[in-house]
Amino acid sequence: MDQVREFGVEWLNVFAVDNVLQKIADPVFVGAVLENKCVCGAKVVAKADPNERVGVLCLEDGKPSIVEYYEMTDEIIHSRDGEGKLLYNYGVILNYLFQVDTLVEIVEQHLPLHVVEKKIPYINEVGEYVKPEQPNGYKFETLVLDMIHLMDNCLSFEVERDKEFAPIKNATGVDSLESARNLMKKNGISF
Repeated sequence: MDQVREFGVEWLNVFAVDNVLQKIADPVFVGAVLENKCVCGAKVVAKADPNERVGVLCLEDGKPSIVEYYEMTDEIIHSRDGEGKLLYNYGVILNYLFQVDTLVEIVEQHLPLHVVEKKIPYINEVGEYVKPEQPNGYKFETLVLDMIHLMDNCLSFEVERDKEFAPIKNATGVDSLESARNLMKKNGISF
């Protein structure tokens, strides 16, 4: 943070590396956050379906918050308003804009620990490779998204899924290298 301040940086754009269509330092996003006088912003997309495995931007006790998909109950996942629209519909694409001064104030606060059950392959006592069918381990992590809840406000900035969200999370099928390549081609990116 000393270097950030030394160079006079006022805003930081934090983003995930697994999204090949990520727009970094997007001037429209930056301008919208500044225009709305927010201390942070989060790019979101409308969920493809209620069970899509993305964290959801919402309000918690009047403050911006992101709930990870694995922490949501079925009741929350399928909650709808009077018109039938999903109440928790806007998934984050892991592209955030943070005001440095506000970030410095919260960076030393204790962030919550997220616990995720994992299926971890291992070598058993007789030297055989075992790929478990049930979770056999835990991943403990702190997430940048938890800083959102420590902010006074956060601009929810919806973007077009096909133009800005092509994550690579699976070997095949949805959110795979193949689906990301197809979206890149659709957006005129050649390789």
